[in-house]
Amino acid sequence: MIQLRIDELPPLGALDTRDDVIKGVKVDSRRVEPGDLFVAIGRGADHREEALARGAAATLVPQEPFAAMAALGTLVRDRASARVVGITGSTGKTSTKDILAALCAGAARTVAAEASYNNEIGVPLTLCRLEPDTQVCILELAMRGFGQIADLCRIARPEIGVVTNVGPAHLELVGSLDGVLRAKGELIAALPAEGTAIVPDEFPVERDDVTVVRLAEPELVIEDGRALVGGVSFNFASRHQAANAAAALAALDALALPRPERVDVDFSRWRGEEVELPGGGLLINDAYNANPVSMRAALAYLADRAGDRRRVAILGDMAELGPGAPAFHREIGEAAAYYGVQALVAVGELSRGYLDGASGVPVARWAPDVPAGVAAAREVVEPGDCVLVKASRAVGLEAAAEALAPVGV
Repeated sequence: MIQLRIDELPPLGALDTRDDVIKGVKVDSRRVEPGDLFVAIGRGADHREEALARGAAATLVPQEPFAAMAALGTLVRDRASARVVGITGSTGKTSTKDILAALCAGAARTVAAEASYNNEIGVPLTLCRLEPDTQVCILELAMRGFGQIADLCRIARPEIGVVTNVGPAHLELVGSLDGVLRAKGELIAALPAEGTAIVPDEFPVERDDVTVVRLAEPELVIEDGRALVGGVSFNFASRHQAANAAAALAALDALALPRPERVDVDFSRWRGEEVELPGGGLLINDAYNANPVSMRAALAYLADRAGDRRRVAILGDMAELGPGAPAFHREIGEAAAYYGVQALVAVGELSRGYLDGASGVPVARWAPDVPAGVAAAREVVEPGDCVLVKASRAVGLEAAAEALAPVGV
């Protein structure tokens, strides 16, 4: 991290100092390294002594955790020379971030958000990893309602903004697709003059002082299990990842960095992870999150990867869809039938809607919660099956994937 002196910090809360200089910022005491500032958020206050024992330069119990993290991230951002890319969208944010990080790694000193560090704590934590020689910083920007992306942009000040897509996500919070569009548009509104907006073809951009790059359906060629997109060979073969790759390549071009011929992407956990199952089967663990757009894409990918194998979908609730949630779940059940799913396990109260729509699926089971879903999955899955596991993060359906393939998941 670009070092900060303790006496440069504004009043943020109760500070216990052991050194004059901060070399990093952590909120998990188990990850503290010598010279770090440990910010004790929530129950973190109980772990200050552990942080100090690990060599923390100081511990901070903030009066307002989000404001404290914003202040720290801003201090580092003000001193950084890195070009900042902000990525948002209804689906594909994390995967696009992962792809862009892999593309940049060979050509520029790059810092990218870990996993889904995309909120009021995660974004400042990523900024606090910037070094004096960092050239590119890649941020994922999430939202739970209006104003959150704008708040994150005030801290991060991105000069390149990527909107992967706009779909029915967080409708419970923003009311409609128009609301999603407005919330995601906060990223474009925050760009500086002469910045670059990379957006879907239909996304409205009213500014005339930024460069606008429109994303179209990419040309995709599959060769030996790898996707060829924009002249670059990637270590995946799914169409929805090809769209994410096209967005990442557009950001790479905006950074004026060269396109490599070949890149292997290390995707964040539980996002399309593939694990072999007994009898030649395959598990697709995409349990990190879900909405109607990503569910359809995952079911299409299940159909592509299954080949002659039986197609099994273990699907949990999709959260934050508002009053339209039952209809969205019913439509995904219809999509499961359309994509040839032969066995469906629906997990959670809302997931009953999958069964309402999946009239053409031969085997259909409902489970009220994850433990019951795990039991149902064990009964339904047979050797040689191709199995998709997907749900919103709150469901915790990765437990089903871990039960089916406990090694390596």
